[in-house]
Amino acid sequence: MKKTQFNLLTILLSIISLFTFNNKSLGQNEGKEVKESFYDFKAISIEGEEVSMSDYKGKVVIVVNTASKCGFTPQFEGLEALYKKYKDKGLVILGFPCNQFANQEPGDEQQIINGCMLNYGVTFPMFSKINVNGDDAHPLFKFLKKEASGTLGDAIKWNFTKFVINKEGKVIKRFSTQTKPEDMEDFILLQLK
Repeated sequence: MKKTQFNLLTILLSIISLFTFNNKSLGQNEGKEVKESFYDFKAISIEGEEVSMSDYKGKVVIVVNTASKCGFTPQFEGLEALYKKYKDKGLVILGFPCNQFANQEPGDEQQIINGCMLNYGVTFPMFSKINVNGDDAHPLFKFLKKEASGTLGDAIKWNFTKFVINKEGKVIKRFSTQTKPEDMEDFILLQLK
């Protein structure tokens, strides 16, 4: 009889703890909204406006950390070419300037706009400068890295790391800095179907 009571008590406590700690890991996420989709995030555009990633629902999105004084900066041309070619089919590219890698994005927002437009003809949406690594990394990039870790861990290694988000808001692929935008085209085409 005592063993049955003990088993019932154990089951009851287990059920109570399931309801008490639902979606929480011993209080770690208490007070924090758990974000499970790309669409749950917001960022500030380079023009200073808040933009919800839910604005891009139903689109294939490439999120890329950029810099204007990097050896990979010419990738802006390839990204812009992809954007122009497929934007009417549902592709969006979002550029996030970052100065964390050898101070290769030292300018303010206006200098970044001028550099992207004048030098590379960028017309895809650009956002305010952010950090992509460390405690002060933008929450969107913390999410992207968690969903699609790279070689040797989650950290972004350099400028022009590219994340692909499908039409349902799921991060489905991470491309390294060395991957040229044109080498992503076949993969992007599959996602646009």
